[in-house]
This record gives sequence, structure tokens and C-alpha cells, in this order.
Amino acid sequence: MNALMATLRQPGQEIGKHYRTLLATVFSGLFHLLALVLVVMSAGTFISGLMHPQDSLITVAIHSINSLVIALAMYELGMGVGKEYRGAEEGDNIIQNIRRTIARFVSTVCIALVLEALIMIIKYSQLDLAGNLYYPVAIIAGCAFLLLALGGFLALTHNVGLSEEERGRA
Repeated sequence: MNALMATLRQPGQEIGKHYRTLLATVFSGLFHLLALVLVVMSAGTFISGLMHPQDSLITVAIHSINSLVIALAMYELGMGVGKEYRGAEEGDNIIQNIRRTIARFVSTVCIALVLEALIMIIKYSQLDLAGNLYYPVAIIAGCAFLLLALGGFLALTHNVGLSEEERGRA
């Protein structure tokens, strides 16, 4: 915190840069805090499910894993926000940082959605509700579209922001 306050007091620095850095730090910390809360809640849910079994062990485990995947997505988002603004100051290629961050975040979200669809399929098959299988199929189709869009984005931005030397190597 002292280092942040020291950089805010330096003369000759733009106030906008400090504002962006401060907000990036706040949002990054918020996403990390939410990820930590989700991890603790997931562990509590799993332990509670083991101590007082109301559902099957597999259902409790799948719910815990689903919460942990969401926590991982929050963590990745916090890391991406923090790294994006820090990377611009360290001279890293901001476009390449954004590409990596988006790829990690979208793939984590897709994993969470596919797990949710798997949970829905298991529930509907146990309850003989085959007519409701449209919902998990729609979720999986949405994930497929999201991954296709991510692939298109990564293909279209393959050489964006690279120097001539880096383009020759890519």
C-alpha cells in the first residue's frame, strides 16, 4: 500500500495513469477476494456434505468442483486485470497479454459451463426428465460457439502488436 501511495505522489506522472493503476489494483484485489471466498465456501460445502449426507457424494463433489472452477475463473480474471496494467508499464506487449488473458478466461468459463451441463444431464437422467435435455445441449452448443469465436479471435489477432522480428518467428 505504501508503494502505491508513493507512486501516486510522484510529480510529473499523469493522474489518469494513477487512476487506472488504482482501479486495476482494486478490481484485481476484488476478484482475488471473491475467488478466495468461493474456495472457502466450496470447501465448506464439501465438508458439510461429507458430515451430513443429504445428497449423494458425487453430487456434493460435482457442486464443489463447479464452485472451484468458478473460483479459478475469478482468479484468472483478477490476474488478467492486474497483469494487463502492470504489463503496460513493464514494456510487455499489451495485445499479447490481452490475448493470453482472454484465452485463459474463456476456456475456464467454458469448463464451468460444460460441468454445469453435465450436472444437469445427470440430474435429468436420474429424475427421468428427458424432455428437459434441451437446456444442457444448448449450454454445450453455446460453449462450442464460444470456443469457435475464441479461435477466430486468436487467429485474427495472431500478428497484431508484434514487431517485424517477432512476426518472422511467429
